[in-house]
Order: sequence, then structure tokens, then C-alpha cells
Amino acid sequence: MGNSIVQTQTVEVEEFLSKTVNTLTTYLNGITIHTLLQETPENQVYFEDILSEIRRLVVYCEEGLEACRIVLSNVPFRKAAAEKTLYKIYHQCIEEFFSPKKDLWYEDSRSAYTGNNSIRFREVPPSSIKQLLASLEKGFQTIREELEYYETDYHTKILQSK
Repeated sequence: MGNSIVQTQTVEVEEFLSKTVNTLTTYLNGITIHTLLQETPENQVYFEDILSEIRRLVVYCEEGLEACRIVLSNVPFRKAAAEKTLYKIYHQCIEEFFSPKKDLWYEDSRSAYTGNNSIRFREVPPSSIKQLLASLEKGFQTIREELEYYETDYHTKILQSK
């Protein structure tokens, strides 16, 4: 890929991560476990785990955002550094969103055919968490499609250089 394409993708990812970090941080700053239990008074441990996963996602997105900003501030633009950054963002941010470490929710790949949201929860979540993830899903889908190239291309380049 040419420098301008990679640079454009890096800018798009930076904008996406900035919005995502803002949305997640705003949510986390305004929510407590007690608020969630008022929404759905059922499973405190599950809700605590969900909040933990969302915090992990925010950290990954903040790291990716900072990496994008550093790459974009370099003059001249370093394509290899940008590709490495986008590859890392794909693995840490995008994959963490669709398949979190604790497996509290998952992606239903069949939903792409129905036009519905693809995130399915293992247990009944509070409605605010369900709405939060649903509001972010389209952006994550779009960026995943943009960055899938790096899943194979960057990995191939690393293996060939060894």
C-alpha cells in the first residue's frame, strides 16, 4: 500500500479511537455498580466483570490512539511504523471488542446477514451496557474491515523478514 493510503487509514483510525475513548470514558465516569444493579438487579459479579472488560478496552484504545498520534506527527510519515501500529490496534482493540478476554459477550457472525447487532451477551446485561456496545459496534465493524488487510499482510512481512 502507498504511503498516502496508510496515512489516510491511520487518520481514520485515530479519529475512530478518539470518539471511542471519549464514549467509553464518559460512560465509565458516570456509572457505578450500584447504578447497574438498579437497572437489572440480578448478577453483580457479571456486571463487575463487564465493567472490567470495558476498562481494558479503554486502555487498549487509549494506547492505540496515542500510537496513531505519534505516527502521524512524525515527519516524514513512516509507513512501516504506521502499518505496525494499525496491526497492533487490530489485535488489541478490534479483536478485544468482538471477543473479550473473559468471554462475557461474543460476536454472532450470522447477524451480519440480518442487519442486527452482532454482540450477544452470555447473561442478561444492564440496558445501558447493551446500548453502549450497540452504539460502538458499527464503528468497530467499519475499522475492522479497513484493517483486516494488516492481519495477513503485516504478519507475512514479519515472517519474511526472519
